[in-house]
Amino acid sequence: MQITNAPTGRSWLSMAKKLLLPVVACGLLASCAALIGPRQLDVPLTRLQEGLDRRFPLNNKAMALLDVQLTHPQLTMLPDSNRVALSLDVSVAPPFIRQSWNGNVAMSGRLAIDNVRNAVYIRDAHVDTVTINGMDEEKQRQFKLVANLVADQMIKDVPLYNFRPEDLRIAGVQFVPTAIMATSRGLVVNFEPAK
Repeated sequence: MQITNAPTGRSWLSMAKKLLLPVVACGLLASCAALIGPRQLDVPLTRLQEGLDRRFPLNNKAMALLDVQLTHPQLTMLPDSNRVALSLDVSVAPPFIRQSWNGNVAMSGRLAIDNVRNAVYIRDAHVDTVTINGMDEEKQRQFKLVANLVADQMIKDVPLYNFRPEDLRIAGVQFVPTAIMATSRGLVVNFEPAK
């Protein structure tokens, strides 16, 4: 008489469940990740404005000649051109004169995503208008030329929005921002699953 340890119907079924359950679970998770496709993130103008308010005042020595301070940023979306406008109070103090000039600078720029720093920046900033209190129009035009030379330098490292970890990862899937659009209410950022 020979005794075999052949599995009974119940034990074989139990063993099959133990082996197949993890395989099926992994398959379901993989298929769910594949189903998560492109998505969008709406960033309201109020959140953008609050972020800018925290990063100012901004001080710079323009062309090693002028001490420039930018304060009170006011952000406006330009959806028709997919750009943003930024109005700032400005204070300019030349080293050879004991007074400073105060006024307002309005600039605009295009939106750009920096995937290395996980942020949205203003690029190619251009000064649209300069108004300096007590300065004649000819000097204001000259100041605008100087301001155009330094505007992009001063603004280029100020993030308009920093992506949060939860913006970039959902349900275990890593996303990368691929496009950005200005709307009247803020920004819309398109994301694709990372490959």
